Amino acid sequence: IKRLCPGVRVLVGHGQMDPEQLEDVMMRFIEGDADVLVATTIIESGLDISNANTIIINNAHLFGLSDLHQMRGRVGRSNKKAFCYLLTTPISLLTADARKRLKAIEDFASLGSGFNIAMRDLDIRGAGDLLGAEQSGFIADIGFDMYQKILDEAIAELKESEFEELFKEEIEEKRKVWVSDCQIDTDLELVIPDKYVSNITERLLLYKELDSLEKEEELNAFSNRLRDRFGPVPPQTEELINTLRLRRMARQLGFEKVVLKQKTFVGYFVNNQQSPFYQSPFFSSLMQTMMKFHGKAKLKERNGKLTLVMEQVSGIDAAVATLDKLYSSMAVVVE
Repeated sequence: IKRLCPGVRVLVGHGQMDPEQLEDVMMRFIEGDADVLVATTIIESGLDISNANTIIINNAHLFGLSDLHQMRGRVGRSNKKAFCYLLTTPISLLTADARKRLKAIEDFASLGSGFNIAMRDLDIRGAGDLLGAEQSGFIADIGFDMYQKILDEAIAELKESEFEELFKEEIEEKRKVWVSDCQIDTDLELVIPDKYVSNITERLLLYKELDSLEKEEELNAFSNRLRDRFGPVPPQTEELINTLRLRRMARQLGFEKVVLKQKTFVGYFVNNQQSPFYQSPFFSSLMQTMMKFHGKAKLKERNGKLTLVMEQVSGIDAAVATLDKLYSSMAVVVE
């Protein structure tokens, strides 16, 4: 740097220096005793140097996305316009992930884009081992889904015992519902394609919003918003939205789990044989209504578990229509 820019005052800072020496270097740079600070990634620790307006990151393709974001944030800390230059090898020699990281830094340059950077980093590197095969601890023994279910049950038990007074209204509402949630297992493609919504952050937000919808008007409004923002809704996304309708209908009929594979529908009723569900007028009405569905639906019991099996159910739409017909035919309707 001294050879390229004669007369420029240069300081050097790195992690192997004595703390007192490094502090002296940084204070001199902050006070303006030098024009250029040559440093390692130690500067990403968060020192606020308001008079620094330019940073040059050498071999930027070798750094992680969070490192690049943190180092870029060391300049522009005041009202001075700031610049960040990323020096890399020729683009043709970069790996696919390196190009994605550099593109992310370029795309998300505005203030407050840290969340977008984190989501893009998750997209590039993957979601990690929590949802994969390499898991540890209790999750490794019982699986993520079962771990989540046990955790939810433990929280619900605490609410009904030690914190009953605090959650009295919630407990009363819960007792009116036979099944709090229904798991859907299918071999159909139920996604929002990345070609339809390219931004992963936007897709995650849409998935989160969709999972919270219950009422028919909410699902219709969601579909209309998708159509307005992104164009005609793809078939697999329509199926995904209809899955929410299927989950709602299945829960109303007392199914804790629904499996729809190879055109066969299997609904698993409440697992707890002592549940008030089996002594309710609703269940009696359901059994009477089932007698009218000759050949279309069969009740089976295996290992103490009661299931409803229907053949030739071509997809989510057909399953929703069948359950809706079954529910409408019942003499007793649960709110």
